[in-house]
Amino acid sequence: MVALLRSLPAVSTALVSLAAAQADPQLTGTWTTKSRQVITGPGFYDPVNEKMFEPSLTGFSYSFTDDGHFEEAYYRAASNPTDPACPRGIIQWQHGTYVKNANGSLSLTPFSVDGRQLLSDPCTYPNAVYTRYNQSELFKDYEVLQDGYSKSQRLNLFAFDGSPLNPMYLAYNPPQMLPTVTLNPTSTATAGAKATGKAKRSFGGSEPFAEPLNKNVLLPRKEPINAERWWWIGVGVTALGGVGYYCF
Repeated sequence: MVALLRSLPAVSTALVSLAAAQADPQLTGTWTTKSRQVITGPGFYDPVNEKMFEPSLTGFSYSFTDDGHFEEAYYRAASNPTDPACPRGIIQWQHGTYVKNANGSLSLTPFSVDGRQLLSDPCTYPNAVYTRYNQSELFKDYEVLQDGYSKSQRLNLFAFDGSPLNPMYLAYNPPQMLPTVTLNPTSTATAGAKATGKAKRSFGGSEPFAEPLNKNVLLPRKEPINAERWWWIGVGVTALGGVGYYCF
């Protein structure tokens, strides 16, 4: 037993070394798309209070560490061609571990219970829908280079089918991330709400959304007071009052 305990530090060191060997130091840092408004870390998601913060512009961000951890943040908006007055927005966050495979691809494996998704679809749901989110990712290839225009470091990721994602630019190094451990441990991965699964990212997918962790996490926005509308309401009430006076 004593010998086993003495060997544990060596095993831990070996595991850390293995993870580091499977990571690429070129990726280390926080990368974000051109808007530079979506950044991983506590400014995007607060795991203690279960809050997600809406950036001012859409985009996405990835962070990587030297020892094989990642974090990602997405904010997208989609128009509704059948009803232009009903656009949808979606915010997604997850983190976990990544490895560089022998063929040069990247495999990202999230901590299954930590990911979160916030869907705003005001013409379908009165409140935003907040669910767990868990989606493993495979990037067929990637490249880190100096952008010819901005002269900053640029990361190009290529999806599992080889299609390029929007380029990202280095925003922070060391990376800006939440702790690289499970933040919301549960007895089972499905406690509280089911994960949304590992389907391809899409606004138009047919997969139903899971039961919200908190259906009232985000109240619908209230319209500002329209002074002109209230003036006309006042005129109408006054007119009705006058009619009532003469009739009764």
